[in-house]
Amino acid sequence: MYNTWDYEFWSALIQISILLVAALVGNTIRRVIPFVRKSLLPSAVIGGLLIMIFKFIPAVDKFIDTKFMEGLAYHCLALGFIAIALKTNVNKSDGSGIVIKTGAVVVGTYLIQGIVGITITILLSLVIKELIPAAGLLLPLGFGQGPGQALNFGSVYEGSGLEGGKSFGLTIATVGFLVACVCGVIYLNILKRKNRLLDVEKGEFTEMSEEAIAPNDIPLSDSIDKLTVQVALVIGTYLLTYLLMWGITLLIDTGALGNFGTNTLKPLIWGFNFLFGTLFALLVKKIISLLRKKNVMKRDYINNFMMNRISGFVFDMMILAGIAAIEFESIKALWLPLLLLCVLGTAITFVYLNFVCKRIYPTYRYQAMVSLFGMLTGTASTGMILLREIDPKFETPAANNLIMQSVPAMAFGFPMLLLAGYANSGMTASLITLAACVGLFAVMNVIVFVKFKRRSSKGGGSKPAEPPQQQEQDG
Repeated sequence: MYNTWDYEFWSALIQISILLVAALVGNTIRRVIPFVRKSLLPSAVIGGLLIMIFKFIPAVDKFIDTKFMEGLAYHCLALGFIAIALKTNVNKSDGSGIVIKTGAVVVGTYLIQGIVGITITILLSLVIKELIPAAGLLLPLGFGQGPGQALNFGSVYEGSGLEGGKSFGLTIATVGFLVACVCGVIYLNILKRKNRLLDVEKGEFTEMSEEAIAPNDIPLSDSIDKLTVQVALVIGTYLLTYLLMWGITLLIDTGALGNFGTNTLKPLIWGFNFLFGTLFALLVKKIISLLRKKNVMKRDYINNFMMNRISGFVFDMMILAGIAAIEFESIKALWLPLLLLCVLGTAITFVYLNFVCKRIYPTYRYQAMVSLFGMLTGTASTGMILLREIDPKFETPAANNLIMQSVPAMAFGFPMLLLAGYANSGMTASLITLAACVGLFAVMNVIVFVKFKRRSSKGGGSKPAEPPQQQEQDG
């Protein structure tokens, strides 16, 4: 039994406090140092980098609980997805198929990152014993999905022989944030010098927001606080997710599925916590909607404004904890694969998106380019930050595309996630995965470039007008 003065009694709170203080310091640095502010690095990334730098001091490094940070990043990924999935849908597609195309672009970028990544590690694994052939798939998981997914699959790959797999994945994700911000800002400055952007009067940007109180909402504070209800819905949904994964694990532990169940399926199930959480969130939302229609529930218990705040908080914590969990000592033998993956991954992402955006977003090519590049090397929030620099009022469809693409992208990207869970079985599995990724990439590009018939617009779906300089056909 712990005494209240024992460190173990306080340890979780202390670790969370470290992250939150780092976030506040990072935000202060971002606001007072012009160079950092212009870099567009999110405050959570700056805070995480501060912790990572201080970890080089042995006394500080011992004070950071790496396992706690890994666990926090793991859970925050699922909690963030659940909060987003619970939100009531307020946006509609314009019927032109552009949202489906955007989802295919996103998954196509994951796939080309995966093709480049796994090709590199298949070759390098022949000479670097600490590396496994499938390790290159951590490139799209780190760049495209962020620290949570990089940690999940890094842990799975570490069990398959990748030395320091968790830190390997988290390092790729961290470099991805830097790539998104630094390369994104450089690209924006090049566009400005070439007069390819609108002359926008920036001023103080006001984010598109939702009301904290809607007509049928529960009161802000009653017998139970409104925020408590939102948190309970998110945590309760995650508990259902845990019970499902636990039940499947009980079946696997009986030995009914043999080595496949123990060595492949079990890690995959627990690595997909975010996906099961999303599915349960959609189910919970559907049940609540039916109860409202039947008049069993008189109020709307899900509030989009607060769900946004919850998802924003847990994703910030995921970024902070993910960067803080990196252990450089465990990946010192893998600096060459990391360097090649990050450099070539950045190059192929930029080239592919530039090629695609020029052709399918001709009237807002640059807005689409910076938003997608920011998301596919960092996170969706990084893409939004870059987009604000050239579209501060979100007047083009680029922001809506970024939000709405998640549903088709989840459907298109599911086979790739399954492949990521299979590829670590060995060299043969990695080669099969590489071939499958090439085939899926071809399919995604058929979806991207196929011509959709436009419906006649009746107040929605009209193509936004853009100035002539954005419609030119140059490279």
